[in-house]
Amino acid sequence: MLRGLTTTNFFADDVAAAKDWYTKVFGVEAYFVRPLEGPPAYVEFRIGDYSHEFGILDSRYAGYEIGKPGGAVTYWAVDDVEAMFAELIRHGATEHLEPTERGPGFVTASVIDPFGNILGVMFNQHYLDILATKTAAVAQA
Repeated sequence: MLRGLTTTNFFADDVAAAKDWYTKVFGVEAYFVRPLEGPPAYVEFRIGDYSHEFGILDSRYAGYEIGKPGGAVTYWAVDDVEAMFAELIRHGATEHLEPTERGPGFVTASVIDPFGNILGVMFNQHYLDILATKTAAVAQA
C-alpha cells in the first residue's frame, strides 16, 4: 500500500545553481548535501506543513534523457496560487500552465524551473481539511 510521499526529486545539470534558486524560492537552506566537498551531486530541503523532502539530483543520474519538461507533476499546497505563480515567475521560472480553477476549492498552476523541471502549485481544500484534523488530533493529545 502507498503510505504517502517521501521525497520528490528534481534534476539539474548544475545542482549548485538549482540549490541556490530553490533556497530563494523556499526561503530555507538545504539541510542535506552530498558530497560534502566539491560540487554537489544531491541536495535536499525539508519544506511545508509536514517537512516533506524535496531533493535535487545531478541529471547524470536521472535514468532518462533530460531536456524537455515532462513526467509526473507534483502539486505543492499553497494558500494563494496566483501569488505563488507570480513569485515563481519573478524568480525566473517560466509559465507551464497558468492558474486555473479546477472546481470549487481547487486551483492549480505549474511552472518550469530554470533547470527544466515542472513545479506544480495548488490550492486544495481537501489538503486543508486533512491538515485541520491532524492539527486537532495533536492538540487533543
